[in-house]
Amino acid sequence: MSKGNTIAGVLVGLAAGAALGILFAPEKGSDTRKKIANKGKDSLDDLKNKYNNAIDQLTSKLDRAKNNGLEMYEEGKEMVENAKR
Repeated sequence: MSKGNTIAGVLVGLAAGAALGILFAPEKGSDTRKKIANKGKDSLDDLKNKYNNAIDQLTSKLDRAKNNGLEMYEEGKEMVENAKR
């Protein structure tokens, strides 16, 4: 199982546990619905943050790979030009 799937599974489990805990709490229905909505919003915000962080990390890695590839290309081009002389 990948790290992303594990994290998603843990978050879904936490959200489900929180929702069940709220549902079985002895409070008015309107208060319970508000709590469920707030928990859902918090979980969604957390998932969005994790998604954005993963995208940022991936973009950074791709930029580094691109820069490394360009450097290697320039070095190879220089080596070929030197070999021709």
